[in-house]
Amino acid sequence: MTRIPSSEYARRRQALMAQMAPGSIALLPAAAQQLRNRDVEHVYRQDSDFQYLSGFPEPEAVLALIPGRAEGEYVLFCRERNPERELWDGLRAGQAGALRDYGADQAFAIDEIDEILPGLIEGRSRVYYALGASAEFDRQLVGWLSSIRSRARQGATPPGEFAALDQLLHEMRLIKSEAEIAVMQAAAEISARAHVRAMQASRAGLYEYHLEAELDYEFRKGGAKMPAYGSIVAAGRNACILHYRENDAELRDGDLVLIDAGCEIDCYASDITRTFPVNGRFSVEQRAIYELVLAAQAAACAEIAPGKHWNQAHEASVRTITAGLVELGLLAGEVEALIAAEAYKPFYMHRAGHWLGMDVHDVGNYKVGGAWRALQPGMVLTVEPGIYIAHDNAAVEPRWRGIGVRIEDDVVVTAEGCRVLTGGVPKTVAEIEALMAAARSPAA
Repeated sequence: MTRIPSSEYARRRQALMAQMAPGSIALLPAAAQQLRNRDVEHVYRQDSDFQYLSGFPEPEAVLALIPGRAEGEYVLFCRERNPERELWDGLRAGQAGALRDYGADQAFAIDEIDEILPGLIEGRSRVYYALGASAEFDRQLVGWLSSIRSRARQGATPPGEFAALDQLLHEMRLIKSEAEIAVMQAAAEISARAHVRAMQASRAGLYEYHLEAELDYEFRKGGAKMPAYGSIVAAGRNACILHYRENDAELRDGDLVLIDAGCEIDCYASDITRTFPVNGRFSVEQRAIYELVLAAQAAACAEIAPGKHWNQAHEASVRTITAGLVELGLLAGEVEALIAAEAYKPFYMHRAGHWLGMDVHDVGNYKVGGAWRALQPGMVLTVEPGIYIAHDNAAVEPRWRGIGVRIEDDVVVTAEGCRVLTGGVPKTVAEIEALMAAARSPAA
């Protein structure tokens, strides 16, 4: 299984500390364990920022980075080993494991944090911390600061200022390393196989959740512990609901089904959308809309390269879709005027993509200084134009109503342009129909 190496986590910590002010400290708590119902917990997933700096997979942990500290710059507070609890809940790293397996310079029991961490904060010029991200940790931090201030007459010095840790960290996360791209490629390949499997399984009379089960099977078979987000399997008019989640409707002959799904590997996401006919054959209207969305995606990808700005891909998709809707008779007027009036929005109401990484909608500003950000090699983003014609849209002929199409791929910006990570899923009409026909043949 492709994973981020420990050397990468060490490099990230050093890169962050190199940007911190002299005499400062950065603090970051792990994600809290969440209850699903009563005493049943959700499957644990580490906070992305905490994972990015540590690779440490457990809850009840706090990371401290202290540049230039003689006793060690990377301090980790975590749970102690506990044979009784480990019998029920699984192994813990403990302090020895934090040092041995996760690169900490010093490790202390999380139960000792109130005694130890105020001493690490005391005398620091600045505290880097994501205020508001964890209400519980906010309260703890206020308590530690109060204890330092209460000892001011004894010479204790509280920090002089606070700074947003996420401003530094999220800029780092925006540019992916070769190791990160390799993990994202692995996630993309597993997800691609899952989409192919769902296409092959599609039949009228099944239900959306049957295709979701095919996705989940391929995710787990490939080594992914969980989807990167809640899978969308939307048949017929449900495809016009952007974040449809019920996944319980019947697949009907003559309808399209839109699947937006991807898995997560080592906390890195993939995000793929494909739209295909339940019965394996596009109708004339479905094909026309599908090929227009595919053309819009190609136009968007052509605008992804170093030096081009973030919004150029979206602008290209809007121009292609608007012109195509005019050609099909779904809009009337001059293309530029229709774009200026946003006449396309009833059909195409979202943007052409988003950053992708440890979070599906990953961190990083889209604008810098009020202007769209210029793309750089190592950025990873989705390209996902779509057209959605509501079933009750009285402004169009009935033959178009209820058609929803989105096509989404993950791309990495390269020195020459961009590279598609998710090319393992058929995308043209001919490829999709051939794949589905082969799955239905007696020899299949």
